[in-house]
Amino acid sequence: MISIHILMLLIILFWNYDCDIIPRIEECGLSCSQGIHCKSKPSSGIFNSFCHSAPASLSSMVLKSMKISTVIQCVQGSPCSLHLNIKGTLSLDENIRGLEICSFSLDTQQSQCTNVRFARKKSKILNGKKVQVQFNCFEVNVAQHIYVTMKTVPNYCEVKMSQEYYVEDCRNSDVGKHIPACLAGKLDYNVDRTRKVISVNVSNFLRDQDYYIRLCHKWFTCEDVGQFAVIRGKDSLKSVSLKYSQLLPCLCIEGWLAIPDARRLQLCPFENDTTSLWDNIVYTPVTQTLAWEPACPVLVIVNLCRLMKSNDHCEDIQDSSKRFPEKVKYSRVDTHPRLCMKFTTKQGSWVKCPFAHGEFPAWKMRTAAVADRIQVFFTSQTKAHFSVLVCNRTQLASCESVGMRHSVSVGDSVSITMSREMCGSTICIQGWRTDVDYSVPLQICDIHCGFRGQTYGNENPAKAMTHRNVSPLSLSPLLAPLTPLFLLSAVWPERMKSVHSLH
Repeated sequence: MISIHILMLLIILFWNYDCDIIPRIEECGLSCSQGIHCKSKPSSGIFNSFCHSAPASLSSMVLKSMKISTVIQCVQGSPCSLHLNIKGTLSLDENIRGLEICSFSLDTQQSQCTNVRFARKKSKILNGKKVQVQFNCFEVNVAQHIYVTMKTVPNYCEVKMSQEYYVEDCRNSDVGKHIPACLAGKLDYNVDRTRKVISVNVSNFLRDQDYYIRLCHKWFTCEDVGQFAVIRGKDSLKSVSLKYSQLLPCLCIEGWLAIPDARRLQLCPFENDTTSLWDNIVYTPVTQTLAWEPACPVLVIVNLCRLMKSNDHCEDIQDSSKRFPEKVKYSRVDTHPRLCMKFTTKQGSWVKCPFAHGEFPAWKMRTAAVADRIQVFFTSQTKAHFSVLVCNRTQLASCESVGMRHSVSVGDSVSITMSREMCGSTICIQGWRTDVDYSVPLQICDIHCGFRGQTYGNENPAKAMTHRNVSPLSLSPLLAPLTPLFLLSAVWPERMKSVHSLH
């Protein structure tokens, strides 16, 4: 025995199936009930737009009802079309010669009107009798928003009926199968990445009808990318080639029939090709601004990060995370080669280092060790200020301060006293820029106790150079060969004055 739940499901399915079926007509026309002879002719609606006071004997309820539905007219050899099926009921009266029925499209602002006239002799004999008028010659488009009015002729004030109506769209199975505007066709494509060309083949559409193809970038709407192509209905070859500049996840192929309000078919085959999105990084030297603006909408988290030499991991810089709303911008950014941008989506993470190619000035940190003291100095092509401290690197990207913080400028140095308690394989000298908002901290680590004249470079311990009887006062001869590194270039390269696009 069929359960009540299965029975209800079957009823719902059959009900939905029946609801999708739209009645057919072979010819459109006008009909009146009660044997009333009536005829119609197109009307502009202008001459009946002004109303008159109704006679005292005429009831305001002379118009009883109005119902609107959709019908499909299919004529052999021609495409099917949608029509409004308008039914109105009124009481015949000697003061009424007919009806005016109008439809107004709220989408296109276009109107259609018809004037329905009754035979006067019959209307007098059947005075007070109800008559039903049916008219179905107003052609409409898929998914149109229609405003329908019904007035008496003459037009008596306050004797009027009106109703809004929505025509079925292509989601209706009957409309989707038989109305040309819904026959969007089928798109097949092939990509030639060498020539940057997408070949598109179209099938399953009206053969005698022209078809448009274009490439577009899909945001809220699909925005044009170049010119669209036309496949002529008479052409035997139903394919076109479209050039593109860049394969982006929002690059779509769109096709539609060359008829008003045609349904558009979109194919977006590159949605997972996000790699090229991260290339659009721009640095402006004058304002020290680093910016990224995507060519497509994408859900992404952007961070500035420090690229680690040891394992190519990029450690996030504190307070630099931004969730993409639109354009991402960082002000007062350090141009060090290890300062990078990290992009994270559901598909993974990508790191781009805009300053890694040596096009921008980078600073360096050096140390010289003598007895129980370490001399720290910085070199840079631009004026800069730094902070230095001794820290204990407990993790690869974490270094906890174990001493006092010192400030130093380019061309100067700072001397740090190292006690044996502060020495060890995890002890580092850490330095970073303080005259910018975003800087990468550099570290010189593995500093040993009882050093006898050693020099180190940032994050790359140099080979120790041993000197006999070296005292703190003899530091100058040790640093003499490095003196040129202290010099600050006063000339900012001319090419840095313009905005650079980084890849």
